[in-house]
Amino acid sequence: MKKIILLIALPVVAIVVTAGALLYTLNGLNRNTTLAEPAANKNVAVAPSATRAALRYAITEPIANAPGRVTKKPFGIYVRPGFSPVSPERFTGYHTGVDFETTIPEQNIDVPISAICSGKLLVKEWASGYGGVINESCTIAGQKVTVTYGHLRLASVSKKVGQTLAAGEQIGVLGKGYSTETDGERKHLHLGIHKGATPVVTGYVATAAQLKQWVNVMDYLKPLNN
Repeated sequence: MKKIILLIALPVVAIVVTAGALLYTLNGLNRNTTLAEPAANKNVAVAPSATRAALRYAITEPIANAPGRVTKKPFGIYVRPGFSPVSPERFTGYHTGVDFETTIPEQNIDVPISAICSGKLLVKEWASGYGGVINESCTIAGQKVTVTYGHLRLASVSKKVGQTLAAGEQIGVLGKGYSTETDGERKHLHLGIHKGATPVVTGYVATAAQLKQWVNVMDYLKPLNN
């Protein structure tokens, strides 16, 4: 009888020991996985491993969180007084740029604007419809273009015409909404990209066909793989 009990007990002990070892190993894997996560990610969502690499854009963002600010006037939208996402609307035509809006808390603080690419400052002036506006020459994706930044506080732009702007360099700050700094417009950034080397700061064109001479900046603000 003792031999039979012993023969039965040995397999049971082996199973218990094996199960215990397996459980310890699984717990160890879980502990290692948790420890492998950076401490900074403890309270934020962690992207899947396939997309963990930092995202980058073909150009530098002109304003923080640029893609999330395009809520009223995207590239190519047709507007006229009484027919526009902005009220009151004073312009008529197809929008040659992209408008990046500001938040309520940003109305009374300086909102910095950065150069989206490296190039020479071509225009720095006050213009009707813009207030402060600058234009720089750039090469983006192998194409020569000029870039317009509208509704800036002109006094905040320290660079002079002919000097070079570096991609990511702060150009200046947005003008105060509904003031002469923005020529009476709301506080926002109008950013337009025109093909060619000649500066063109027009904010609207009369026909959709004319938009072919412009580039949608959002095409360059799509995330790229490193």
